[in-house]
Amino acid sequence: MSTATLAASRSGITAGRLGWFGVAAGAVAWFIALPPLVIRTPIPSLLLGAVAVAAGVTALRGGERRLGYGAIAAGLIGAVGAVVATKSGESHLEDVFVWSALIAAMLRFATPLAFAALGGILSERSGVINIGLEGMMLMGAFFGIFGADLTSSWLLGALIGMAAAGVLGLLHAVLSITLRADQVVGGTAINLLAIGITGYVFIAHYGARGTPNDIPRVPEVDLPLVQDIPLVGDAIGEASLLTWVALLLVPLLTVYLFRTPGGLRLRSVGEKPRAADSVGVPVPRTRYLAVIASGVLAGLGGVYLTLALVGSFNERMTDGRGFIALAVVIFGNWRPVGALAGALLFGFSSAVAQRLPAFSDSLAVLFQALPYVLTLIVLAGVIGRSRPPAAIGVPYVKE
Repeated sequence: MSTATLAASRSGITAGRLGWFGVAAGAVAWFIALPPLVIRTPIPSLLLGAVAVAAGVTALRGGERRLGYGAIAAGLIGAVGAVVATKSGESHLEDVFVWSALIAAMLRFATPLAFAALGGILSERSGVINIGLEGMMLMGAFFGIFGADLTSSWLLGALIGMAAAGVLGLLHAVLSITLRADQVVGGTAINLLAIGITGYVFIAHYGARGTPNDIPRVPEVDLPLVQDIPLVGDAIGEASLLTWVALLLVPLLTVYLFRTPGGLRLRSVGEKPRAADSVGVPVPRTRYLAVIASGVLAGLGGVYLTLALVGSFNERMTDGRGFIALAVVIFGNWRPVGALAGALLFGFSSAVAQRLPAFSDSLAVLFQALPYVLTLIVLAGVIGRSRPPAAIGVPYVKE
């Protein structure tokens, strides 16, 4: 390795570490003004925020765009949040920032996003844009609770919801791979179809009375030893089974994509399908399986909404979560661990918004839009440019 290359490598490592340091400093800047510390002067937080911004600027100069912008954003948000916290009453802060409750709510809001985002990663890594995640989640949500009502089993209901969403995934695959339709238009059609199907069957079967209250729910998993951990024990010591499934899927999917021959074939058809075809990888079949699996996972996110989180179904109850999941895929750079981080970020913003009525009703209404504002920021590329799979959105035509 030449001296110049070695110096660049060391510079990249230093810039990356500075970026992470800046993100951490921004987080600490806000945290020290919140319970249980509650420092009542904003000066330490402002100093930490300035350090975070300086670290971000240095990381940017070192070539770390994503971490650099992230550190700058963390510093500004941490400083502003700390100033707001110091101006607020301690009783209000203690009502809102109950960390065990916030973490539990964050996991609840993040779980359906994580399932849908993991499904989106599978589809888009194979080269097929899946705008239809919203519709697939909606199908999973309705047919999950519908199946549980008919069979008196949450497990069978979950399987039915996943299968219904998988059918939409199959339809999206036919449109995108076989018919070579525009994938964005096809995904939009999937979303509209899901709204129509679920709305019609819901009204035809349940009418104005809605879904019953005694539908079996997904059980929660109790971890007695974990419950004794300070701050987070109450949150993660008793969580839904599907939350643990989502968390477990992240390392499993990471290993599959980056450590197995099957994952290599999947990524190859999303990067260079012609080269993959030339060495015997069946491009259409691989893409079909990925898009169907994407629908199944998104459907499982919808199942979580009805059979674990809410216990009932309302028309269009996914409320844009499928589109937020697409932003999470971009945020995570098409990697499962990054997608989980994005889902937790959106989940935390939703959890904070849920508890803000303790300050004021008007502020709470404003913060209801926070997850969608974050979506716009992610899609605008403020956190840095992400590189999608090279062949995404391009139909493959075998020569």
